[in-house]
Amino acid sequence: MAPSDRFVSENSFHVRYAETDAMGIVHHSSYIVYFEEARSHYSRVRGVDYAEFERSGYWLTVSEVHARYKVPARYAQLLTARCWIEDLKSRSVVFGYEIVDAETKTVLVTGYTKHICVNHQGQVTKMPDYWRAALAGERNST
Repeated sequence: MAPSDRFVSENSFHVRYAETDAMGIVHHSSYIVYFEEARSHYSRVRGVDYAEFERSGYWLTVSEVHARYKVPARYAQLLTARCWIEDLKSRSVVFGYEIVDAETKTVLVTGYTKHICVNHQGQVTKMPDYWRAALAGERNST
């Protein structure tokens, strides 16, 4: 379950046909894309845009992905992606996720992704203070 003591963003969408297999069940790889959309939504809600982060000279590279599949989603089902910060350090961040049925709230998939901040030369570096503060829910200090 999503933590009740942390900020959790939510965004909903319908499963597209292209995300399913021949049986109309969401392919396991599609959930990783759902995680990506959930964390992009999280950053937008927190007031920072990942595209701007990249333009400023940084990337958050994925260093680990974990997904636990509990109940399959199906074509045209309305899903809600929940996202929160599990851990935030000077050079890394861990996002947690739940993908749930938007109507019944049944948890379909849980997971997390770990990210390391690198500059455009590929060197591990500290996250900019404004980005880290925004993710943490602190006032933006740009």
